[in-house]
Amino acid sequence: MRSKAADRFRRGAALALVAVLAGCVPPVDAGTQPAPRLPVQPDPAPPPAPPRPPARADFALQGIPEQGAVMVGRAPDGTRALAFDGKAIPVAADGRFLIAFDRDASAEARLVATLADGREVVRPIAVAPGRWRLEHINAPYRGSARNDADFERRRPAELAQIAAARSKQVESDGWRQAFRWPVTGRLSGFFGSQRVYQGKPGSYHSGTDVAVPAGTPFAAPADGVVVLAAAAPFTLEGNLLIVDHGMGLSSAFLHCQRLDVKLGDRVVQGQRLGTVGQTGRATGPHMHWGLKWRDARLDPAKLAGPIGD
Repeated sequence: MRSKAADRFRRGAALALVAVLAGCVPPVDAGTQPAPRLPVQPDPAPPPAPPRPPARADFALQGIPEQGAVMVGRAPDGTRALAFDGKAIPVAADGRFLIAFDRDASAEARLVATLADGREVVRPIAVAPGRWRLEHINAPYRGSARNDADFERRRPAELAQIAAARSKQVESDGWRQAFRWPVTGRLSGFFGSQRVYQGKPGSYHSGTDVAVPAGTPFAAPADGVVVLAAAAPFTLEGNLLIVDHGMGLSSAFLHCQRLDVKLGDRVVQGQRLGTVGQTGRATGPHMHWGLKWRDARLDPAKLAGPIGD
């Protein structure tokens, strides 16, 4: 007589077989082992941040400190105000700034940065002297004015226009660029030269002259904004164009035959601005390129380098 336990075993086995045949329970392959569980790998750690550069505690200056020259610098970290020879000058968001030395600059200049905590960083700058020529020019002292009275009548309004143009504050990064000559050719007048007009001493030459045929196109030496485009020829400058390159640095183009840009235009380096002429006080067609930073008159050759014929 079969035992009750044996009956229960047989009933359980039969139910298991029915479940397998019905697909409810997958058959077990005795020769197959379950795949081992791999350990969970943690996410890789982010790379370490690059070390921060050390704080700049002093000025960094580029350029040669000499009369008629320009220097570009970076202010110490944390600078909240910058002064050059006692006058405030702007600092760009990246800490860069511009300074320049007039043709008659004194032998020493002084930079002072005031930091956020009130401390001052002072940098004295020794300024080397320039070497200036003497030039005799066979041109009327009063330029295109008919006589002294005509000159005295016209000149104040012309100077007022020039002063107003140079006082404008414009946004441009042209001052950061490597300047190019607006036109190339034979140098016929040199910056800083003491000039004598038909035997009468005049002021020193405030720019550099390049002799080329009338009608020769000239181009922007750097990016900038047109702040003066003369509507009529000035007595001395003739058809005058002034382009501001930002940070108080501006170019003046004198004696032009024609101007191809107008007041307020934004120009880019290499863009045609007009054509060379002989208007105003000039003995022949040439481009007079003058550079100025605030009140300091500068030598274009010190920014643009040697001219290529």
